[in-house]
Amino acid sequence: MTKFKQQCLGFWALLILLSLSACKQSPEPLQLTQQQWAQHLQLPSVQQASQLSLTWSDKVIQHKLQWQDNSRGREVPALLYLPAGAAAAKLPLIVFSHGLGGSRDRYAYLGLYWASQGFASLHLQHIGSDRQIWRGSRLTLPFRLMNAAGEEEALARVADVRFGLDQLLQSEFAALIDPNKLVMAGHSYGANTTMLVLGAKAEPHQPDLRDARFSAGMLISAPPFYNDKPLSAVLAAIAVPTLHITNTMDEIEVPGYHSTPEERIDIYQAMPGPEKVLAVFYGGNHNIFSGRRQRPELALQDKVLKAATQSLSAAFVSQITGERPRAVAQWQQQHQALLAQFEQYATLSSADTARQALN
Repeated sequence: MTKFKQQCLGFWALLILLSLSACKQSPEPLQLTQQQWAQHLQLPSVQQASQLSLTWSDKVIQHKLQWQDNSRGREVPALLYLPAGAAAAKLPLIVFSHGLGGSRDRYAYLGLYWASQGFASLHLQHIGSDRQIWRGSRLTLPFRLMNAAGEEEALARVADVRFGLDQLLQSEFAALIDPNKLVMAGHSYGANTTMLVLGAKAEPHQPDLRDARFSAGMLISAPPFYNDKPLSAVLAAIAVPTLHITNTMDEIEVPGYHSTPEERIDIYQAMPGPEKVLAVFYGGNHNIFSGRRQRPELALQDKVLKAATQSLSAAFVSQITGERPRAVAQWQQQHQALLAQFEQYATLSSADTARQALN
């Protein structure tokens, strides 16, 4: 077994245990009350999300795609979300990678919202680490989980992204997509896939997985790469803007292993690139961004945090594509009460420097 595979198995086997057992979460010194969460239902983003949910069929078109990568003998199902009436548009495209045990349908709350805001999004399903791992005998479930977490599947996910994007840009939908405005995104395991696609290198002998067609990345609840290399070295080749989303309860604790929300922040701090944004919401948990149904006591948090994630991710894409240069700052002003931590960093380009000098 290679060192790369051992690292993948070590982390993802532990993450798998989280999905099979209760998640122990450390109390935070400051959390929001149910009354405060109820008050946040009045946020513009939450109100907008509620209104849009009544009219998805009028605003969004969905296409289920079933591709076959013959070179790998692997199916690559996908779901494409498009704004209704986008026949002559050139749309930014978000390619989304799901978490362990997910599917192309799981993160519909993001795909629907992005399309309603004028973006296309392609949600891939990674056969081998998708919802099929939950099917079958419980006696053999540990073996299915180990396979899903292994090196072969980790690399296959990256290949799925490249293949899926190739297929889309050669399809009847290609005329709708702006190839200069491609964003890679993912949640949890999908966030790891996103980092690899953007150029992360966990091992010296790892093949170059970077797909230079992507001009930005969005990482939701991103687990770190565990190896002997500092994160800054692992992420050194990433040279595009990134958005990092997590929450104060985005914690994993199982016997012998503990991963804290601070490790998501470590990724943000180690991330290079010309621009990066970090949003740490109060409350939540590791899976609240996944679209899965939450416990009744988290219903308010679920509604508010999903709406805030929808609007922040859309603001980020609008900003890095130049459509709304101050979109993220405006989002922060509206959502400050939800944020335990927020940071935005950007280097000044020569054009920005010259513009400031003129002013």
